[in-house]
Amino acid sequence: MLDLVIEARQASLGHGLEVHRILPFRLKRMVGPFIFMDHAGPVNMVPEQVSQMDILPHPHIGLSTVSYLFGGQVMHRDSLGVEQIIRPGEVNWMTAGRGIAHSERFEDPTTLAGGTLEMIQTWVALPEKDEEDAPAFDNYQPGQLPVFTEKGVWMRLIAGQAFGLNNSVKTHSPLFYLHVVLEPGARFGLPQGHTERGVYVAKGSLEVAGRTYTTGQLLVFNSGTEPVLVGREKTTLMFLGGEPLGERFIWWNFVSSRKERIEQAKADWQQGRIPLPPTDNQEFVPLPEDRSRPAGWPSPQPLS
Repeated sequence: MLDLVIEARQASLGHGLEVHRILPFRLKRMVGPFIFMDHAGPVNMVPEQVSQMDILPHPHIGLSTVSYLFGGQVMHRDSLGVEQIIRPGEVNWMTAGRGIAHSERFEDPTTLAGGTLEMIQTWVALPEKDEEDAPAFDNYQPGQLPVFTEKGVWMRLIAGQAFGLNNSVKTHSPLFYLHVVLEPGARFGLPQGHTERGVYVAKGSLEVAGRTYTTGQLLVFNSGTEPVLVGREKTTLMFLGGEPLGERFIWWNFVSSRKERIEQAKADWQQGRIPLPPTDNQEFVPLPEDRSRPAGWPSPQPLS
């Protein structure tokens, strides 16, 4: 039934901003098309320190970054000229395709005060046929994301299809991504019709087949099983998965089905062929020099 339990690892993005890194994992690089997952916060900093948290312009290829906030707000700027504040319950879906750069800045001085900033960031790998598409960006408001409720269960469909729900979020392969809240004692299942399925415990604790799982654990379930998830307390979950895309290579912020494309992306960033955001182009994250570093970010490291 339960194939694997992945424990989130602590990672520092500098200046006191810590994240829980869930994917990739050495025994499970991807769940469906999801190849990266970080949980940041809740962050509690004094307003004077907010600017230190800014995530400088950095590049991506071959993936979509998906930003979803539980609290706080972030200003997104990218090389398409997009400037977008993302707030809780919204979805920022940025498709890098052949190459994009973006920054994330905390320009509201109260955004980190009182532990309000908390966000989940995932990367969704693109199918081979879409890896070289033109970059794109979309912001989806809460009203565009259907919500389902029943006794003890609240659920928002972030993207894809699940439990008979769908929305207008543009995806490139079959997947599901949900924000689920269970009240104590509430029972719920996983969406059917998907080859790979995972449940991340963002807050609280969960019982499955008599065992308890807690905050920071990603539960990966075998195909065809129908587990019953029981909230031990008020529990916030992220459901994610879908159809596998095949092997992907990941280095720093680059994802591709081809190793040589990763090398090209490195050169493109070093030589300025991936443009910076037009309104945020005075600084950027340089290409890491340490090629032995595990997949991730240099210091200071971007959230996505």
